[in-house]
Amino acid sequence: MDTSFDDLDFDYAASIAERAMRSMVEQRIPPTPNNFAVWFHYFAGDHDDLRNAVDLLIDHNRPFDARTNQDLFETYIEPNAGGVAIETSERLHALMGAAKEFLATAIADNRSQMQVISDVADQSQTGVDPRTLVAQLMNELARAATRATRLEAGFAEKTRELDVIRDSLSKSEERARTDTLTGLANRRALDEFLRKAQATAEWGEPLSVLMLDIDHFKTFNDNFGHGVGDQVLRLMAKVLREKVREQDLPARYGGEELIAVLPDADLAACAEIAERIRRAIGECKITRRSTGEVLPNITVSIGVAQYRTGEATADLIERCDRALYLAKGGGRNRVVTENELDRAWAAG
Repeated sequence: MDTSFDDLDFDYAASIAERAMRSMVEQRIPPTPNNFAVWFHYFAGDHDDLRNAVDLLIDHNRPFDARTNQDLFETYIEPNAGGVAIETSERLHALMGAAKEFLATAIADNRSQMQVISDVADQSQTGVDPRTLVAQLMNELARAATRATRLEAGFAEKTRELDVIRDSLSKSEERARTDTLTGLANRRALDEFLRKAQATAEWGEPLSVLMLDIDHFKTFNDNFGHGVGDQVLRLMAKVLREKVREQDLPARYGGEELIAVLPDADLAACAEIAERIRRAIGECKITRRSTGEVLPNITVSIGVAQYRTGEATADLIERCDRALYLAKGGGRNRVVTENELDRAWAAG
């Protein structure tokens, strides 16, 4: 995504900014630089994934609270991506320059050595004392060995620098795909995984999704504070990660909602895993770290849906989301599959 808007026409940029500010006021979103960046990009229309995410939140009347706003910014705007790319480019450029110097030095050394050997060979034809020739060859070999050792040391140092850059890029990529609070995959990683899983599902392999939401989480936060709420979210993420399969992707969808994508799992298999998650969370004992106080048990509601050939992944998630809210409306602390949506609709 290109985050530079320096070449936009003033009036056009001003109109985007005005729409962004108006919507932020309507949604009661604090006009911080990070939040403004999200909404400016949203109305600029340069980021389809961001637009889809915001539209889904609006369609379901989700509040744009501080955590949701932060998720949108970290997932879709990536404030540090440009700096990391520039720094990495500069370091790679320096390494390439050093590599060229190494190569030029090695070539020059090789030419020098070949010239000395040629000169010795010429002298051997003119009756020069063999001991003198051997001495010349030994001296050149010693100089060549010294140069080779120096080049090897320099090359080893640059190789270590390259390893550092490679590690830095790997960690940067991992951070860009990871939710900072829960350690689960974030929305960007979720979207990428879903696209790949959808391609496989088009060939007939089942693909299912489960979405869970902590019951009465706002009340829990109000009573015990957001710090304890964050602790609970991390615990829920740990349970989700442990209960899904190795090939599945657990992710944070937004706020207190977590999601898991299960390739090669039909609706029944996904519902079974969802039920195991629900029971495991209900059995968790949560202790307040600061006081040692045992807090009330947490329960979750879970919606489950299976991919239908040819549909957009947004439709799959939307159906799963409706199943989740049917679970919450039906008393909470339960798993509801998309099959019950049709029955609920038929019942009026």
